[in-house]
Amino acid sequence: MITAYRHAMATTATRRFLDPIAWFDAISLVDEPRVGGKGANLGEMTGAGFPVPPGFVVTSDAFIDTMEAGGVRASLIEVAGAIDASSPEELDVASARLCELVRLAGMTAYLRDEIARAYEQLGISTGADAEPVWVAVRSSAVGEDSADASFAGMNETFTNVRGIDAVLKAVVDCWASVYGSRVVAYRETKGYRAEPAIAVVVQTMVAAEFAGVAFSVDPSTGNPDRLIIEAARGQGEVVVGGLVEPDSYLVDRARHCVVRSHVGRQAFKIVRGADGGDERVSLPENTSGERVLRDEIVLKIAALVEQVETHYGVAQDVEFAIDAVSTLYLVQARPITTIGAPRSEAKVWDTPTESGATGATPAMGLHAELIRGLPAAPGIASGPVRILRDPSEGNRLQTGEVLVAPMTNPDWVPTLRRVAAVVTDGGGMTCHAAIVSRELGIPAIVGARTATTVLRDGEIVTVDGARGIVWAGQPAGAMVETLPAISPSVALAVPSASGPPAPTFAVESLGTLVYVNLAFPERAAAAAALPVDGVGLLRAEFMLTSALDGVHPRKLIADGGSREFVDRMSASLLDVTTAFAPRPVIYRTTDFRTNEFHALVGGEEFEPHEANPMIGFRGCYRYLKNPEVFGLELDVLARIREETPNLHVMVPFVRTRWELEACLELIDRSPLGRQRELKRWIMAEVPSVVYRLEEYATLGIDGVSIGSNDLTQLMLGVDRDSETCAELFDESDVAVMAAIRIIVETARSCGLTSSLCGQAPSNRPEFAEHLVRLGITSVSVNSDAVLRTRQVIGSAERRLLLERARQPS
Repeated sequence: MITAYRHAMATTATRRFLDPIAWFDAISLVDEPRVGGKGANLGEMTGAGFPVPPGFVVTSDAFIDTMEAGGVRASLIEVAGAIDASSPEELDVASARLCELVRLAGMTAYLRDEIARAYEQLGISTGADAEPVWVAVRSSAVGEDSADASFAGMNETFTNVRGIDAVLKAVVDCWASVYGSRVVAYRETKGYRAEPAIAVVVQTMVAAEFAGVAFSVDPSTGNPDRLIIEAARGQGEVVVGGLVEPDSYLVDRARHCVVRSHVGRQAFKIVRGADGGDERVSLPENTSGERVLRDEIVLKIAALVEQVETHYGVAQDVEFAIDAVSTLYLVQARPITTIGAPRSEAKVWDTPTESGATGATPAMGLHAELIRGLPAAPGIASGPVRILRDPSEGNRLQTGEVLVAPMTNPDWVPTLRRVAAVVTDGGGMTCHAAIVSRELGIPAIVGARTATTVLRDGEIVTVDGARGIVWAGQPAGAMVETLPAISPSVALAVPSASGPPAPTFAVESLGTLVYVNLAFPERAAAAAALPVDGVGLLRAEFMLTSALDGVHPRKLIADGGSREFVDRMSASLLDVTTAFAPRPVIYRTTDFRTNEFHALVGGEEFEPHEANPMIGFRGCYRYLKNPEVFGLELDVLARIREETPNLHVMVPFVRTRWELEACLELIDRSPLGRQRELKRWIMAEVPSVVYRLEEYATLGIDGVSIGSNDLTQLMLGVDRDSETCAELFDESDVAVMAAIRIIVETARSCGLTSSLCGQAPSNRPEFAEHLVRLGITSVSVNSDAVLRTRQVIGSAERRLLLERARQPS
């Protein structure tokens, strides 16, 4: 982890100074690296005209600069880099130390003055200049509220804050929360290794009579025709924090009507007290059976949430608040991170029911129903019950047990990483821990009311997260398999039937196509269920090593295995093209470097030793010198195209015209070259492409895909894997960006399709916007970045259209 942080440390001195305050009406999604996920979405919604309470953001740059100025940044990196998140005791100790360091850094006088000035201006703008304005101070971590990670409730939020001293203290507390134990554990689960950066939102506080959360699709099934709203009295933290069982309303989007209402149990509400702080107020018994929202209010919220989804182009999780005069405000929006989320390995299986939802069936031998609740996260898992009352008891839970608790909230995250399923007495389908359970692929049932008293420690149960039912025992009617990744007492049913239908998405139509990168055929079905226009980069290397059992292809050929090569590769490739048909699949022919080929069985016999394989015997030139493997790949492609003609070929690492010309001749002479409507692409990785692309176009290529990683390395002469030179690797360097601009513009002038396959468009919103402005045809990103990339591109295209509309004719 320490290594991953070094680049940010090295670039502090050269980072351009930016204003530490950013107002909502001046920011959008492309500003996420500065203002965090929550801030970026609030700015985006403000700019789109949605009813968002006004506010500003203390940027992530301000946080990093403060830690640097306070002399603690290096220590933060060192301590965070050494954490073992799998050890609860070590995690708690390290987290406490990190939070202490953040508070020790304090805040510079300049930043205090800037926040004070902005806070005063916010009060004036809202008509509260006679006295300090009430605000919510909310963490907005970089990467939060993104398409692949919600950070739901992990970082701190403070409501009913008033006065500059209280605001400054809350900002520092938000900063410290980025190193809280639950946040560190969550980041570890999501695979985040970069130095955490956090912005802080300061937003006018809504004195909420009612509040809640709305999902534009049903989060438990992914059904896009159903919209879920959960609401409670008072402020919304009782819903998102799982503190009460909220009302739940199911809205049919097509008919625009409420088709089901579930009245929850709310013993108290949180409001602004007489002293100005949050006050917990008990509710009379007679309110427990009354609905929180009338149908007309539910449908008003639903209509607004659908508008938000239309604006973003993907399913949305929206938080709302309603004041005493029935004014409806939106206080947060983010992509739903759990539609089609991968299931936790070795914990969950799915069985399709007659209705198409996943759930347990009597055929599994599950007849004894123990308890019911709200279906918060789909899937089914079996295991022994472990009843815990507080997150501090998490060390009692063994991996693979079913957690049964009074409530779930973000403090449970370190424990949730080890459970087979979750059942709670309270909470709602949209509470933060339910969201996290869906992200982690853990079946969850909430609002079961008496789970902690009905269920018993140690008894084996099966949790059906799709139906909200806990069954006694474990399945008997399906093949049962105990996997070593979990405790021996946890049995997994592996049904013979296929899984549920692929989820559907409310997808915004974009001018820029979004493709997905793919390397493993077994992941094709899941990737094809995403809102993508095809596969922009199908990497042959992993497919080849898997299909050939790690044997060097030339050794297999030498041993008479040419037909075996074609048969095995064809079987793998067909899984991909079938899943995506009729959408295009761009197959990049094998581009192992010599050191990677050398590691295969028999590789030492066929591969030379090179001092610098990165710029050595690879790509197009290799095919000309060793045409045997390339010829078999072409045979594979020709065979697959006879069944699925959506497959096309892409040649990597093209250095010169004569190489490409010779390589295209090999393709034309093969069975593949004689097939109609075959598209021939090349990768743009070598800087010579900037000069030669017009020549390449005359040879008959159809498209060019910019490999931004290799292009950056060769443009800047830096090995991105070198720790010593890591800070030099920058895909947004002006020289790299200039090369990309020339490639895209030349492709357009030559009538070629242009694309870029790399992480920069998903990691850097401003990079994606730059590509859109250049007029690139498509981008291709990893599957976990698809939804976020669509968001960013949609926002950039709308902004560009608006700018053009404002230009004088």
